Amino acid sequence: MGDPEAGGGVDRSNERADASVPGVFAPPPADWRERADELDAALPDFDWRALPPGAERIRFDAPSGPLAGLVMGPVDGERVVLVPGATGSKEDFVLMLPLLAGAGYRVESFDLAGQYESFEAGPRRLDPPRARYDASLFLDDLVFVLESGRTPAHVLGYSFAGTLAQQALVARPDLFASLALLSSPPEPGQAFRGVKRIGPLSQFTTPHQGAGLMLWGIRNNLNKVPPGRLAFVRERFALTRRESVDDIIACMMATPDLRTEVEASPVPKLVAVGAHDLWPTELHARSADELGARLAVYETGHSPCEESPHALSRDLLALYAEA
Repeated sequence: MGDPEAGGGVDRSNERADASVPGVFAPPPADWRERADELDAALPDFDWRALPPGAERIRFDAPSGPLAGLVMGPVDGERVVLVPGATGSKEDFVLMLPLLAGAGYRVESFDLAGQYESFEAGPRRLDPPRARYDASLFLDDLVFVLESGRTPAHVLGYSFAGTLAQQALVARPDLFASLALLSSPPEPGQAFRGVKRIGPLSQFTTPHQGAGLMLWGIRNNLNKVPPGRLAFVRERFALTRRESVDDIIACMMATPDLRTEVEASPVPKLVAVGAHDLWPTELHARSADELGARLAVYETGHSPCEESPHALSRDLLALYAEA
């Protein structure tokens, strides 16, 4: 990952990280878009630490500190930036990297400050230092990442990062070629109030309690992910800073209302969700309508990037073609 104390912009001298995982990182068939659902249904379990051949580790020296990233695809390709959410990481998109890169795009992702291999980044490294991982910290980091390469870029925000991407679009529309919101909170304000079953209870929890409940559910595999995925998810908790998760939950409990501004943006927009997401599909459908976005629904839970990478990548490529 390089020297975490180094300055500068983007460190692209990191080692190439090739891996061969049969049935996962093999070159996709020429007709993969037409067969997306079939290919997604046939995905095996695998080691999520493995990277597809051609993917490289990079680092962004952002305002909050070093952010660990991945990149794949032609240097001169249109740029795609995939942003993970709370407790997530850049590896959430490894199944999509070969598909988007194979279509000619330069695809990048990175761990948010305090998350997984970006654990060294945080508010105390800001100038001047601050106490919390607040919304402006994550926003400034995202803008830095976008400014570090070719723009306008196609940006996808996953869960909390969907709200973050909307904030960046409103603040810096010149950086965006398109916007995709993946399983992003569909309502402003206290974003958890509409979550299925437990939403009404969320008004009585603190951010720390809410984060603790989420972490407990992930560690105990309430989503019933395969063993390879579960092992990786549990492993990255060893690096992720708990206070960063607490603060992201606090941000989500005060989600800004940007519906008017985002709807007014001329860039093509997509709301992509699983039919079994945390929030009901009808809330996502209403959000898509309010944002002027197309809606795509997959037979997955909260993580179409893991469970339906072919179908999601197919729909993203259609979005990019509109731009």
